[in-house]
Amino acid sequence: MIVELDINLKIKIMLGELNEKQIEDLLSAQVTGRIGCHADGVTYIVPVNYIYRDPYIFSHATKGQKIDMMRKNPRVCFQVDHIHSVFKWQSVIASGLFEEITNFDEKQQIMQGLIHRIMPLANNPADHPSHGIVEKENQIGTETDLIVYKIKLTKKTGRFEK
Repeated sequence: MIVELDINLKIKIMLGELNEKQIEDLLSAQVTGRIGCHADGVTYIVPVNYIYRDPYIFSHATKGQKIDMMRKNPRVCFQVDHIHSVFKWQSVIASGLFEEITNFDEKQQIMQGLIHRIMPLANNPADHPSHGIVEKENQIGTETDLIVYKIKLTKKTGRFEK
């Protein structure tokens, strides 16, 4: 199939870098990002729900591949984006260090923040126990298999297209 293009057709696409405020705004506005981790010659990328409080990404998980890898190699990558369309998007990529939160009060505060952030987005929050969502706030952080962690972001870059 041969397609003729009109040489007078012009498409203006602008690519650029996000400034510091735009990076902070995007990290604060989104709820789901992706963590990239690497250990033992394997790279693993997985979506996570999170909250952002500069310079930290806070999230939670249960024991599994992501946690095992981050415990072995705490250097991780975090990516978040907002896609309006194929040609209109913003993306932030950040490097940072994984750290497990072991203090019970801090774990409870982070889980409360996560629950309050994601609960409005869930159709039936009680159906999602894997996210640490419980019936009563005093049950937060009582699960022994719940791992709460933070990633201290050490470098942040952002790009956009419009």
